[in-house]
Amino acid sequence: MFIAYVVVTVVTAAGNLSAAVADFARKKWILENMTAYGIPHSWIIPLGWAKGLGAAGLLVGFAVPPIGLAAAIGLLLYFAGAIATVARARYHSHLIYPSIFLLLAAATLVLHLAAAR
Repeated sequence: MFIAYVVVTVVTAAGNLSAAVADFARKKWILENMTAYGIPHSWIIPLGWAKGLGAAGLLVGFAVPPIGLAAAIGLLLYFAGAIATVARARYHSHLIYPSIFLLLAAATLVLHLAAAR
């Protein structure tokens, strides 16, 4: 179980870190999506920080489990909000992207709890 926890956590952290880097780079496609979803462009850096800090928290969680737990919960809530935002904007074809991140955060959370036993 611990190996699955490590693998899923590293994949989740890597995905969120790469998403944060794309936010910080202000990729054109991200800004276009933010406009379509009704999110102000001024939010891109704070949203990038949320993903980046969540990724870092997952990795720190290997040494300090409560931080990893908080990071997994935070990312789960972040992507639940992202799904709600995309759905509210009626871009149903885009729901797959935040859903993948949500599932990774949920799997990390479940495996974190299972590995702690």
